Amino acid sequence: MMSRPQLFTPLPLRGVNARNRVAISPMQQYSAVDGCANDWHLAHMARFAMGGAGIVFVGASAVEQRGRNTHGDLGLWHDDHVEPLARVARAVQASGAVAGIQLGHCGRKAGLQKWWEGHGPLNDADAARGEAAWPTVAPSALAVGPGWRVPQEPDTTEVRRIVQAWGDAARRAHDAGFQALEIHGAHGYLVHQFLHPVSNRRQDPYGTDRHRFALEVAEAVRRHWPEALPLFWRVSLADPRDGGFELDETITLVRALQSRGVDVLDCSSGGGISSYPTEGKRIARGLEFNADMAQRIRAATGIMTMGVGLIIDPRHAENYLAQGQADLVAIGREALFNPNWAVHAEIALGANDDYASWPRQYRMWLQRRAPVADPIRTAARDRTLA
Repeated sequence: MMSRPQLFTPLPLRGVNARNRVAISPMQQYSAVDGCANDWHLAHMARFAMGGAGIVFVGASAVEQRGRNTHGDLGLWHDDHVEPLARVARAVQASGAVAGIQLGHCGRKAGLQKWWEGHGPLNDADAARGEAAWPTVAPSALAVGPGWRVPQEPDTTEVRRIVQAWGDAARRAHDAGFQALEIHGAHGYLVHQFLHPVSNRRQDPYGTDRHRFALEVAEAVRRHWPEALPLFWRVSLADPRDGGFELDETITLVRALQSRGVDVLDCSSGGGISSYPTEGKRIARGLEFNADMAQRIRAATGIMTMGVGLIIDPRHAENYLAQGQADLVAIGREALFNPNWAVHAEIALGANDDYASWPRQYRMWLQRRAPVADPIRTAARDRTLA
């Protein structure tokens, strides 16, 4: 009898059990109003749960209003955000998935136009239509690049207030009913800015020890996030451009995060500290381009890892797990292309061939037509791949 693919085995995470090892990456939708989720977010996230994913992460929710990337970002800086997000969490759970959410703060990369409006810094034309810029904050008063606003550099008291904002947001995430929480520590946003020597030129303890802010954020979140629930951390595994850091430094950071209650490392890269990198190595992108580094960090620290980055084919995802590179995989853009990726993958890997994992509201229709439709689909797919 063929063994069940690892991708479709349950995953215990502290007191939570995911039905499989397919997660949906946090993807910001730029559609919130005053930080509040709405029907778009509910339908968008619930669709992935209906499509069979084990964990569904809501996109980055700002821990401070000034930490938003755009006016359309979700937020958890105020209690008013809790109930709109609770609707989303309940919808995800109703279809059998673990409801997760990512917390973020964009730091000096805040105050941008929405993607479909250009995604550059907000300007006078944006202000005229009701989306004005706001003062941003970063470890040091250094702009991302030409044309970007210079952020404010907070004193140590203000840094501690920002750290506390992460803890308060974690409490609100729990109040909203989420079962998994991720801290965004990558992609050139605030936590990453404190970690990187290009953006952190401070001479106080938050600069002489560039890990300090990240570790205090982890501690604050863990204090407010129940022990029975898992904590994820998104990391840029290495950021060697412009005098940045290599994987060995990340391993040191991860060991310290583990001791502060981080359970799973979301192994990302890219989205660098500067919009205008000047020199140094870039991480080559291709299928599963983070896999080798994820495996190295997993072997060095023993932390659970979540593989992410151009995971498209179910066989690639299964291989990620089979080779010990990750404990689960996160699907992002491919899930937008195909919200049913997980249930399709289950069939493709031979774990299920009778639509048993599909929502019961769909199952009967698909099963009744399967004898006719499935051979046609298979032939069409084979022609496409030929």
